[in-house]
Amino acid sequence: MLILAIETSCDETAAAVVKYDRGCFDIKSNIIASQVEIHSKYGGIVPEVAARQHVKNIIPVVDEAMSKFKPEDIDAVAVVNGPGLITSLFVGVEAAKTLSLAWNKPLISINHLEAHIYSVLIKQENKKTIPRQSSGQGKQTFEFPALALIVSGGHTQLVLMKGHGKYEIVGETRDDAAGEAFDKVAKLLGLGYPGGPVVSAYAEKSSTSKIELPRPMIRSKDFDFSFSGLKTAVLYETRDQLKAGFANPAFKDKYIAEVCYEFQQAVIDVLTAKTIKAAKKFGAKTVILAGGVSANKELRGQMADAVKKEIPSSVFCLPSPGLSTDNAAMVGMAGVFHYLDKDFTKIEDLKVDPNLGLE
Repeated sequence: MLILAIETSCDETAAAVVKYDRGCFDIKSNIIASQVEIHSKYGGIVPEVAARQHVKNIIPVVDEAMSKFKPEDIDAVAVVNGPGLITSLFVGVEAAKTLSLAWNKPLISINHLEAHIYSVLIKQENKKTIPRQSSGQGKQTFEFPALALIVSGGHTQLVLMKGHGKYEIVGETRDDAAGEAFDKVAKLLGLGYPGGPVVSAYAEKSSTSKIELPRPMIRSKDFDFSFSGLKTAVLYETRDQLKAGFANPAFKDKYIAEVCYEFQQAVIDVLTAKTIKAAKKFGAKTVILAGGVSANKELRGQMADAVKKEIPSSVFCLPSPGLSTDNAAMVGMAGVFHYLDKDFTKIEDLKVDPNLGLE
């Protein structure tokens, strides 16, 4: 089975061809046109600019993804129809609908968050693919129940999976997503955009910090998150220093490194504590870390250590860094399970939903 997948939910124009054969995945192509450089000068994503870039990039990206294939080779077209930026989503959805009609192929609608969950089923290293979590005869799948922490710029959710396509949100952020908090803290400190990688890079310059920031909701009885207050705590901690300026550049660099270290650790502490607590409560056999923030090296390492120590019977799954951020390969992998269930969408029924829920 070959699936052509398309992803345009935010600022990445992506297309991929994913092969599924006897229970195993293989990414045959995975093309991404990034807009990071364009949006960095604005300090964040400008929806209108993103949409125009998608219109410009969608045909070349799909052509490149399909360069070794013919339309008759493809079994279905999968596309993300939400959540995301409405003008960006329209471009990918309309392209997928057009190809589905022209090629007479089934159309599969995919939730963007669902796609992030399935990104962990395959790992890319040096353009090769290897199973990330296998079950019987080398098949790539999950052991259920599975608990997924989806953490990105727009979402922070804990999702319980009792089977493929069976989702229950058991926890989510009440305000800022973790990735959004990274971006806002980076902007506050004048570090640029996107915030996740630059804050992480500064955090690596420090091995400790005298600065103390809160761990919001870490002891709450539920599995919800809140990162807005943590961002505000960074503002209060740094505003006097930033207002006065830094006469000593060496002190400035050291101070910002300590702020980033403490901020990043606060986020990791909360994410890890909530995930472990939820995994224990629901008896998760698989713990999944996915989404753009899952590329954070410290989060990956500390979450893996916590799962191994606290729930050693569970399998920990995470995507390779290259599949953590938005891409179309993950859309294709999610699309496979819809195809196997014959869960197709009529062209006239496929609508864009920027607030599409996972339940």
